Amino acid sequence: MTNIVVGKKDEIVMKILHYFVTEENYRPIIVNGVQNEIWLENLEKDVPLIRININYIHNEEQLVVDLRKTNAIRRSIKKKTYSLKMNVLNILLDVRDEVPLIEDKNIETIKIAKISDLKKNPFINNFFPNFKDKVISKKTGIIGMFEMTEELNEKTTKEDKKLAKIFKENKYPTLTFILIGINILIYLASLLNYSGVINLFANYYKNLQQGEIWRLITCTFVHADILHILFNMIALYAIGPLIEKYYGKIKYLLIYLGSGIIGSLFSAVLGNSVSVGASGAIFGLFGAMLFFGYKYRATLDGFLRSSVVPIIITNLLISIIMPNIDTFAHLGGLLAGILLSYALGVANKEKLKEKINGIIMLIILVGSLTYMLIVK
Repeated sequence: MTNIVVGKKDEIVMKILHYFVTEENYRPIIVNGVQNEIWLENLEKDVPLIRININYIHNEEQLVVDLRKTNAIRRSIKKKTYSLKMNVLNILLDVRDEVPLIEDKNIETIKIAKISDLKKNPFINNFFPNFKDKVISKKTGIIGMFEMTEELNEKTTKEDKKLAKIFKENKYPTLTFILIGINILIYLASLLNYSGVINLFANYYKNLQQGEIWRLITCTFVHADILHILFNMIALYAIGPLIEKYYGKIKYLLIYLGSGIIGSLFSAVLGNSVSVGASGAIFGLFGAMLFFGYKYRATLDGFLRSSVVPIIITNLLISIIMPNIDTFAHLGGLLAGILLSYALGVANKEKLKEKINGIIMLIILVGSLTYMLIVK
């Protein structure tokens, strides 16, 4: 029987990889043009990128070149993921003792010879305080490697299932069809007495100042003519199923109605004309899609740049150029959709701190608009 010998560096790499994937929810990413190094990514962390390099570095000049390459990859990922800040934890496993480390404001470089070197490191203890307790130190040999590999596979499979659940095909966007149906029914009913519907349900700041606050939501279900409702329902049919799938029905409804209300507030405060239509609520759905795309920017490679942002810009330009379009409701709805998504959270990306911040910003926004409406 042939004995399988596991190298010391292989064990260290596996233990580091095991910790960051299973305990800190990092995921391996493919970086073209690299050899003997592993890159991990978690954009929700203060340290979004981790690099594990097992290449031998024998002098300072080689380390300088290595850091330049690392910085180039960091900048590329930062640009690709629209990140404002991108720090890297650079773990070197094979550096000659005489080679001094080089400071870089974006790259924290640590050279180690054994796993205990990381346990004692101040940077690791600061950003990953449970490392010394959670990193595996006893599993060694081929059995330990097999066990850690199995746990890594289980974690990866679990995460893949979570993603599959979010991105699965939504065959029956029930809520979208209900909203479209309600809009169409109200439009058909308005044909019987259009002026009466406008007088009772349209959005106008003087009516709101008199206490008729129901207009903030009822106006979003009233449309001026057949082209108005046609274009809005086509847009709702296009974006609605995506938000219903990614956020779930309850959050979708809250974003739709909340964006419609805040969009109406924007229109009443900043505009001076009567307004109707679902476009403020629909722009809120665009804002929700923008927020979702940003949160999943590492998964949806190029989705923001190629799909979401161009659609939003095009629609905003149309609302500015075309006459008789309530641009203020569009802008207000878009902002509301982003803030509501921030407050409600996205599946698997939710943070309590972000939700609280989102709620606070919504309260400030609505409070400010209400005050401006009162004193207008």
